Amino acid sequence: MFFRNLTLFRFSPSLDLSDLEQHLAECALKPVGPLELSSRGFVPPFGQHGEAFSHGIEESLWITVGGEDKLLPGAVVNDLLQKKLAAIEEKEGRKPGGRTRKRIKDELVTELLPRAFVRPVRSDALIDTKLGVIAIDTSSRKNAESVVSEVRRALGSFPALPVNAEVAPRAILTGWLAGDPLPDGLSLGDECELRDPADSGAVVKIQRMELVGDEINKHLEAGKQATRLALTLDDHVSFVLGEDLVVRKFKLLDGAVDQLESTDRDDIAAELDARFALMAGEFKRLFAVLEKAFKLSKAD
Repeated sequence: MFFRNLTLFRFSPSLDLSDLEQHLAECALKPVGPLELSSRGFVPPFGQHGEAFSHGIEESLWITVGGEDKLLPGAVVNDLLQKKLAAIEEKEGRKPGGRTRKRIKDELVTELLPRAFVRPVRSDALIDTKLGVIAIDTSSRKNAESVVSEVRRALGSFPALPVNAEVAPRAILTGWLAGDPLPDGLSLGDECELRDPADSGAVVKIQRMELVGDEINKHLEAGKQATRLALTLDDHVSFVLGEDLVVRKFKLLDGAVDQLESTDRDDIAAELDARFALMAGEFKRLFAVLEKAFKLSKAD
């Protein structure tokens, strides 16, 4: 269990989350109904290996929003719709109007939903109560907002907002790529995305290449700016940071994972606990670096 992406929101560290477990249990995932397209609710982060709806390591909490989505392909609905409309036209000698089309389509969806396949989904989140940060394992702002909304629904109130930088992230990333000193522990990776601010369509994506050299310099001299940049923290974590402050391709490296291999654990729950503790610790260090470098605003 390691997150692959981190979309970050901030809330006040003074927020009382002592009764979080109770609220999550009251909003547990319910099976999607026969006539519903989807269902959302909380599930145990450990899955079948645990019953608690949250798992804590010091100030870090692991929660999971589960879901069930009905798979109802639009092509199937449209194919049946066209057949019904053709039959009506042949019988009545006229093409059905817009209201009739909508009514028939709604009837088809209602008819097909109970027989549709159900796809399970899950979204994990790490809550650091000391930092006042919730990190959702997704690169989609929409999906992250959905998880935050579920927490808000469970608690009644959860004033969390997307992280906001007091300096322009694009300027910082471009400066690092151009040779400005990086924060202690950070080093350049092998991937970046460059955009021309005067032409939104001009994009250069570089992967698996050293980010120091004439080619990079030429793009920077031409005025392109870094919108995504691969970085490494202390040989423990690699990631790609975007100007939207979303952390993508988050990966714990051997320097961090070696700590797991030196620990004996007898069951899966203990393994998951150790992995979460490791990830939570590395996230805390990473956030401290980002907070200082980008002057991230506090929720207070």
